[in-house]
Amino acid sequence: MSDPFCWQRLYQRQPPSPLQRLHHPLLEHHRLILWIKRDDLLHPLISGNKWRKLKYILRQALSEQASGILSFGGAYSNHLHALAAAGHRLSLPTIGVVRGEPHSNNPTLEDARRWGMTLEFVDRQQYRRRQDADWLAELARRHPGYLIVPEGGSCPRALPGVAELWHELDPEPSELNELILPVASGGTLAGLLSARPANIRVRGYAVLKGAGWLTEEVCRLYPPAAQDSGWQLELGHHGGGYAKSPATDKTAIAALAERLRVPLEPIYSGKAMLGLFRDIEAGRYAAGSRLLFVHTGGMQGARSTL
Repeated sequence: MSDPFCWQRLYQRQPPSPLQRLHHPLLEHHRLILWIKRDDLLHPLISGNKWRKLKYILRQALSEQASGILSFGGAYSNHLHALAAAGHRLSLPTIGVVRGEPHSNNPTLEDARRWGMTLEFVDRQQYRRRQDADWLAELARRHPGYLIVPEGGSCPRALPGVAELWHELDPEPSELNELILPVASGGTLAGLLSARPANIRVRGYAVLKGAGWLTEEVCRLYPPAAQDSGWQLELGHHGGGYAKSPATDKTAIAALAERLRVPLEPIYSGKAMLGLFRDIEAGRYAAGSRLLFVHTGGMQGARSTL
């Protein structure tokens, strides 16, 4: 039996993730100040934006005495990994609908199984139906009482947990011009926009190819974003597509991580950080700007790619 008080112990005792100022010759040359919000250090297992997005989803499941939580992801999904870890900690059953073959195995799936997550494998064609109402209804019939959560945890319930990041920025940096983050499913970006201070722009670096649809998805998750001119998406730094990067980009990300003294992976934060520095080199950020990069975690998913 899951215990709602476990949720309070899990979330209310966790300190904010640290802020770290980054140093690099390009920053000095362009007279930029760059901070990083180390959400990769929020929790050893429930990492980064997954920690924030799951916060109130988990509370809802516990308060409604749900039978468990069912969600979707690929074979290296940070979301499913975090959900399995949280479910294990809260004694809350979890089911992961995984895009892949039944014999698939890797460190992410091994962890999920060890933490008690039931894995249901589907092919790519079936997985494309993850937002189809008929298939969701079928899954609800097969798993009565389960709270069904979209891929990546991106749903309106996830936004308040993400928005809490803004309250963790005092006392430094005291004056920001722009917040920067990687974007995949759009939930983290939507959550940040839901509480965006008027003086801070938000810029998301899409890590997927052909991600023009993300603008519509962000506005679906947070409708006021459609009238908000204080954000933008960068679509030209996807590296060939989700979880893809040419060898030259992987080498550049590894070198950047070493120079900045920050762990980076080539799927989310590493790809976005590389895009940021390429844009800095191209002069796309005004001299004197104070920037904050949000490290959204995900290092576990790169264990087989680093």
